[in-house]
Amino acid sequence: MQTSVTRRAVGLAALAFVALAAGCATKPDVRHDQAPGADLGAYKTFAFYEASSSASYASLLEQRLRQAARAELERQQYVYDERNPDLRVNYALHVIDKQELQSTPSADRFGYRGWYGNNLHTVEYRQGTLAIDLVDAKRNALVWRAVAEGRLDSKAIEQPGPAIDAAVGELFARFPNTQAN
Repeated sequence: MQTSVTRRAVGLAALAFVALAAGCATKPDVRHDQAPGADLGAYKTFAFYEASSSASYASLLEQRLRQAARAELERQQYVYDERNPDLRVNYALHVIDKQELQSTPSADRFGYRGWYGNNLHTVEYRQGTLAIDLVDAKRNALVWRAVAEGRLDSKAIEQPGPAIDAAVGELFARFPNTQAN
């Protein structure tokens, strides 16, 4: 199972997700799911899926994302093994432009019986989603997934490394592995 995200798309989405991780006023919404009966402590090694792209190099942001995920998995006592991993790591990044209407009370009276009107204005923003999957390499079956979603802010673009580390750390914050305990 190859990742469906090209290196260029990974780079752009990672850049946008950096802003999600470090630039949001609130933490991103993080969700976790685990396959029924999956014992994550039974796995010992991991490797990444190779990106399906014609580029012969990984973007800096892709390198940082992989480095952050690797650090988190090694913190959980997994060992990186490209040749014979128990788990394969896949990630997907997606950014979309969104709009929402916001209403603020108006100081002007209109209508009847003293009702106040509202001023409506459109707020445009970018929504980012990062998902990290752990796949049983022998069975090619998803065993764990973490997803973070939130509004993007451009503050972290200048310092993406720490922002990526923080975002991936949020995804692994409630990782159920018993090896690291």
